[in-house]
Amino acid sequence: MEGQDIVVHTGQPAAISTFTTRDLVAMGFRHRRALLISFFAVLVGTAITAEIMPRYEAHTEILVHRERVDPVVSAQPGSPMVVNDFVTEEQLNSEAELLKSDDVLRPVVMATGLEKEHLTSFFFFRRKPEEAVFKAVANLKSSLRVEALPKTNVIKVTLPSTDPKQAAQILSSLDDAYLQKHKELHNPAGQFAFFDEQAKKSQVQLAAVEEKIKAFPQTTGTPNPVLARDIALQKINDFNFSLGGTRADLAEAQQRINALQELHKSTDPRLLTQERKTDDGNSLRDMKSKLLDLELRKSDLSYKYQPDYPPLVEIEREIVHTQASINAQTPLNDVTTDRNPTFAWINDELAKAKAQVKGDEARIVELEAVINQNMEAVRRLDADGIALKDLTRAANEAEQDYMLYSKKREEARITDALDLTQIVNVAIQERPAVPIYPAQSGWLFALIGTVLALTVSTGVMFMKERMDVSFRTPAEVETILSLPVLAAVPSQNGNGHSNGHGRKTLSADIVRESL
Repeated sequence: MEGQDIVVHTGQPAAISTFTTRDLVAMGFRHRRALLISFFAVLVGTAITAEIMPRYEAHTEILVHRERVDPVVSAQPGSPMVVNDFVTEEQLNSEAELLKSDDVLRPVVMATGLEKEHLTSFFFFRRKPEEAVFKAVANLKSSLRVEALPKTNVIKVTLPSTDPKQAAQILSSLDDAYLQKHKELHNPAGQFAFFDEQAKKSQVQLAAVEEKIKAFPQTTGTPNPVLARDIALQKINDFNFSLGGTRADLAEAQQRINALQELHKSTDPRLLTQERKTDDGNSLRDMKSKLLDLELRKSDLSYKYQPDYPPLVEIEREIVHTQASINAQTPLNDVTTDRNPTFAWINDELAKAKAQVKGDEARIVELEAVINQNMEAVRRLDADGIALKDLTRAANEAEQDYMLYSKKREEARITDALDLTQIVNVAIQERPAVPIYPAQSGWLFALIGTVLALTVSTGVMFMKERMDVSFRTPAEVETILSLPVLAAVPSQNGNGHSNGHGRKTLSADIVRESL
């Protein structure tokens, strides 16, 4: 009821009012304009959204398997082979991320011309080509739905679009770009060329080292320096042994010389063979005769002269001298000697020992010279042997490198051949096709739009009802004020449009009766 004056009697308790369908309909009539506007606005917006939103979905499926085993690219002679038929969740997720990588999406954008749609965003703004490509890649990445199907090795890629043909074209380009990127990641390009170049270099190096080995005997004059060095060392050992013996002989000879010299000093060169002792009878007899004559002369003169007579004194002196000579007279020894053979032997042995010393000294000098020459030869042969070992080692390394790179080159050639024949560990299980029917039905969008419009319009109606503070029915008075209503008198404002929306409002004049 609209336009009522309400008289409230406070003598009795107000009755409890209930919200009825009549009240709901009345509420709709009171706010019919807002209700209709919100209903049709939401309905039209839903229709526009359904028209703009992608209704078609193209999809493709990629199978991840392990039928091909690629050798690991390494410098090791044996290439480890990873043989595992089981595809892990991490591998599926890696392939899914690869599908959404910029390196895969950028060729797709360039091939399908998606960047042209983003060159202009507003009529006054124009993007640069690289910015348009970046924007197209970002939009395509956000639109793609990549998911690994549960309990399978299949990755499903879905692309919603308003243009079914363009969606199928984009997914077809995505499959090609993904396969190419997969081959690039798992089999880097240029392996065959690299290993072929390395194999040729190793072959050249091997040939050069072999030529040096062939020319080595002419260069050094020794075909086998190691064997020649061992022989020279054996000779040096023999010479050292001989040198040690010579030095021992020299020391022995010097000791022999010293001993012989001591014997030489203590040995008499002559040997006594006969010795006879005899007196000198004639001279002794003459001296005794002379002594007797002097005695006689002294006796004659002593009778005649005094003792100090000079001739007598002279005679006495001669007598004393002759007597002394007689007394001093010793027997004569007749000694016969001969050459001492021991002394002669000592001289002979001493001469031999000295000669042996001279010979040993000369032998020592010569042996030392020979040993030094052989040591120089050993050093040279040792250096030649090291050089030959280096050449042999270099030849072995060059041969190993050549064999390794030849094997790697063959493996790379096989890998390239497998790539050319599209034998990889991923396969397009389902190629994208142009979708004929939309993914969402138009009736579904209509139903959703209708439900959404009813919900929004009802909410707007209740919100406006909540914001209106005037009393419109006796039930509101009884409900809000908890007072009984005695009478309701319809009334209008001066112009009947006090709210500015063409709706009549009610004034609640409440008359309270005193008890």
